[in-house]
Formats: sequence, C-alpha cells, structure tokens
Amino acid sequence: MLKAKSRLTSRRKRHRRVRVKISGTPERPRLNVFRSNKHIYAQVIDDLAGKTLVAASSLDPQLRSELPRGSNREAAHKVGKLLGKRAVNQGINDVVFDRGGYLYHGRVKELAEGAREAGLNF
Repeated sequence: MLKAKSRLTSRRKRHRRVRVKISGTPERPRLNVFRSNKHIYAQVIDDLAGKTLVAASSLDPQLRSELPRGSNREAAHKVGKLLGKRAVNQGINDVVFDRGGYLYHGRVKELAEGAREAGLNF
C-alpha cells in the first residue's frame, strides 16, 4: 500500500527542484521565503559565501506593534516592503526570487509585491 505524502514532504521536494536551478550570487542574491501558520519570514542570501545579507519577518520589532496577526496578506506585504528597504539600503537592487516550494499566490505573492514596491527587481 502506498503511503500518502504530507504537504511538508511535497513542498520540500518542490523546493529542492527549484533550488537546483536557482542560486544567489553576490551580484544577484536569492530572496528566500518561508511561510508558517503564524508568521512569514524572508531573507536575502548570498549562496556562494553562505551568508544571509538581509532578513525580515512578521516577528520583527518594527512590524510587531502594527500587525495584529503575522499570518495574513497584509503582514506579508509589510514584511516584503521592510525587506526591500533594508536590501536597497545595503546596495542590493537585483535579486532572484525563491518561493520556497510554495505556490505564487496569497502571502507569497504579497511579500514579492511589497519587495518590488520598495525597489527590488526580480
């Protein structure tokens, strides 16, 4: 009898498949998204150096006070804007978007649109 796949297993498989093709460089780092049930997290990563250059999440002190919940589209949009502002301040304008195996809609899409509004190109 076949064992049913969990959502997590399927997402990890999709993410591995995407990561084979996408890698962050110093000129064009990778914007990675992680979505949990309660919060959303994003970071800009230079894979060659193995370093996180910029990070933001719905747990960030700057956003925590103005967000009643960290798990909705409004919160994702604000996290994207904050991440975009921080990246542009560090001189990062171009990134490669890594949706982390999630579908590009809802919170993931809002985060991407917020980052674009702040000045990131991808």
